[in-house]
Amino acid sequence: MPVIDAGAQDRDSGGDGAGRAVTEILTTIAATTPAIRDALGSRRHAVGSVNPSGETQLAADTFTDEVLEERLLALGGVSAYASEEREHVVGDGDGLSVAVDPLDGSGNLASNNSLGIVLGIYDAPLPAAGGDLVAAAVVTFGPITVMITARNDTVTEYLLEGGVPTVLRSDVSIPDDPEIFALGGREWEWDKGFQQFANELRDEYKLRYTGAVIADLPRILTNGGIYAYPAVESYPNGKPRHQFEAVPISYIVEAAGGGSSDETGSLLRSSVDELHARTPLAIGNESLVERFEASR
Repeated sequence: MPVIDAGAQDRDSGGDGAGRAVTEILTTIAATTPAIRDALGSRRHAVGSVNPSGETQLAADTFTDEVLEERLLALGGVSAYASEEREHVVGDGDGLSVAVDPLDGSGNLASNNSLGIVLGIYDAPLPAAGGDLVAAAVVTFGPITVMITARNDTVTEYLLEGGVPTVLRSDVSIPDDPEIFALGGREWEWDKGFQQFANELRDEYKLRYTGAVIADLPRILTNGGIYAYPAVESYPNGKPRHQFEAVPISYIVEAAGGGSSDETGSLLRSSVDELHARTPLAIGNESLVERFEASR
């Protein structure tokens, strides 16, 4: 079966245990995407429960979570599984920990817009620090199914057809000249510093915002620019989940030559004490991320 490459360092060294486990995890995610995509259409309804962050769960959320838990914990190199859709970590012992947002942007199902999977692979028990992340991936279900992986400072984009990966772009890097911006949160909650920053962006770049970072990330990597969700009154600690969204996405962007920030510095130098902790998030061209920090 075709596999997702674990990265140049593992190829050059002949592959170590962790490198092989990363390859197996990413390949399993790719192979699982047809089952998930095929299930989305009939699972757009709410199931009468909320996740640990208080958000209404759709049948698609819980289905995807259950499928990923079963398939990832069946792998010998995975010792723990955690998800945005469940309260606690499942599993323990030696091996890698995976933290998953099973269906980021599931609210887009009703309007038939892009959504997908965010995956972080940590070499530490969860909750883990940004520095414990060893690989990350996102899968976007759009007109086509695409997986973007980051490992050993290398970002690769794959087309997934029937769960089989084909490389679309190798050594992906963020363009030097940014073109777009996407800003999260309700504008009337932005403070003066961020409002000024937003006004400057409007004068310089094109607004391209989907309401799901899983869809905004590929645009940032393709066109250059910035995605930013600051701390606001309704989310004083930020909205993105640290373990499940912010750190894995930051890892991908930094591996592609961009930057990330939680308003004080790189997400890859951050840590949290709670599994479902939230954080501010900015990703994109380093120069724009620095301007974001200056606005805070």
